[in-house]
Amino acid sequence: MKKIGFIIALFVTLQVNAQKLIGGNNIIKGNLTSFALKNYHLSYERSLNRFMSISASYRYMPKGGLPLQATVKKYISNSAINYDLFQMGNNALTFESRFYLGLQKMSGFYIAPYARFANFDLAVPVTYTYNPDATVGAIIGNNPITKIADITGTIKSTSYGAYIGLQKQLLTKLVIDIWLIGGHYGNSNGILKFVAPEKLPSQAVTALQQTLDDTKVNPFELKSKVDQNGATTDMKGPWAGFRGLGISLGLRF
Repeated sequence: MKKIGFIIALFVTLQVNAQKLIGGNNIIKGNLTSFALKNYHLSYERSLNRFMSISASYRYMPKGGLPLQATVKKYISNSAINYDLFQMGNNALTFESRFYLGLQKMSGFYIAPYARFANFDLAVPVTYTYNPDATVGAIIGNNPITKIADITGTIKSTSYGAYIGLQKQLLTKLVIDIWLIGGHYGNSNGILKFVAPEKLPSQAVTALQQTLDDTKVNPFELKSKVDQNGATTDMKGPWAGFRGLGISLGLRF
């Protein structure tokens, strides 16, 4: 009987020590895949029990040139947009729960439902051309005048989804987290504005209004209003995204 008690005590001690070697209930991770795309993505995961954890992450991409320009052109139809000068930045907060299928805490295959709240900062240069009226034309000539309207603003999205991943212990405190496949769906809305440096003549107002009305952003709905002081574009529509093929390294403590 004493031998059995000794064996049980020894087993419990080894289990406790093994957990200490593996690490604690917390993991801080950085996404290596996003770094390659000039995104900075950090996350914190906390174990609740052997099979479940919760996580919060923050992603930030500084404003810069338009990534995946060829893909964006497929969804935005207007030759008046200068894609080479198109600027975009974004940040997002993501909250998720993870349900692990393995026997160890925060290890093995998992299913993770999540909610994401994102902001996309845009600067869209739009070229428009108009003919001056007779008075101005008599001074500068009757040649068409071409201008660029820098339309800027923020699009906000809220979406929900789920993905499948795999997390494994590499070393005593080092963890690798692989996002396999998943996605999210929700809605978005925002306002983009152009403030004219000087009052626009009526011909310019008409030309810019026509240019914005001709802009199609599938599957979003755009409503634009132009006056002498500039332009305002309301944008709303569905929002969807793919989540997968991501690799993160983390520190467990």
